[in-house]
Amino acid sequence: MSNTEAPDPQATRMITYRQALNETLRAELSRDDKVILIGEEIGVFEGSYKITAGLLDEFGPERVLDAPIAEEGFVGAAIGAAMIDMRPVVEIMTINFSLIAIDQIVNHAAKMRSMFGGQVSVPMVIRMPGGGGQQLAATHSQNLEVWYAHIPGLKVLAPSTPADAKALLAAAIRDDDPVIFLENLSLYSAKGEVPDGEQVAEIGKAAVVKTGTDLTIVSYSRGTTTALDVAQQLQAEGLSIEVVDLRSLRPLDRDTICASVRKTGHAVIFEDDWLSYGIGAEISATIGESVFDFLDAPVRRVGAAEVPLPYAKALELAALPNAAALAKVVREVLNVSPLPVGAH
Repeated sequence: MSNTEAPDPQATRMITYRQALNETLRAELSRDDKVILIGEEIGVFEGSYKITAGLLDEFGPERVLDAPIAEEGFVGAAIGAAMIDMRPVVEIMTINFSLIAIDQIVNHAAKMRSMFGGQVSVPMVIRMPGGGGQQLAATHSQNLEVWYAHIPGLKVLAPSTPADAKALLAAAIRDDDPVIFLENLSLYSAKGEVPDGEQVAEIGKAAVVKTGTDLTIVSYSRGTTTALDVAQQLQAEGLSIEVVDLRSLRPLDRDTICASVRKTGHAVIFEDDWLSYGIGAEISATIGESVFDFLDAPVRRVGAAEVPLPYAKALELAALPNAAALAKVVREVLNVSPLPVGAH
């Protein structure tokens, strides 16, 4: 048997979200010499969250570029590189720091193709970890996905599993448009089955990660893992809950959302971010405009308390949405009471 035999397409490994990202970056750097990495401390220090571990030693400083703490500068440099046929993957240490570069992202990366009449592409990825629950305080714990999902010209991805992290990051790097790639900090150590070999997802497609008939929960990123836990908990109470993982926030797969709600007649949207003007509001409007006649109850949303996230652990946990809050709202929508303690 040849030692170069192709990997079994059915084989999987249990790896972490962090490892899935690292392996995909390595594979894409090996596959295409136009791919480069640039970001704060991603080389010698291997990134604040070690996503780029080992890549400087393997590919050298011309492919893995350590940048100073100057987000506007290195994002701008990456945009220029993308315009001349490179495929830069930018790591901003936290989504909160992307606000320093928002002019480059919103007024340059997102608009170049349109402003140049389609003659220029900006094939780049901006990876940004974020989210609360790490005691990083108000200015380092935000979920700003709605800022970027609002902007035509950008694609915004938010994978919830290691398998999707692998397949969506590969798709993002190969895409000819600028892609915002969102990584929730709480997911980095999460493990999941990841298929071996090359995996490239279709951008803009949601996934029904659990089927059900009574109610649809729509979520993304870390929220999907919580939604699945709640769906399994409520299944023991006799409730059949469907979970839709958005995976992509722009483009948004409205068809999959509406098909699920058309089937179940009930919808609850779960997001880590504040509710006002958020992703959940967009989904709720979509459901109301497209499948209103199929609803048996109003759409409900569950999200974070609308305050700057506190540093104190107890207050931080109180401000973040959780499984108990989601389960409570699902029961309210379905007009059922929780089972008594100890009941089965």
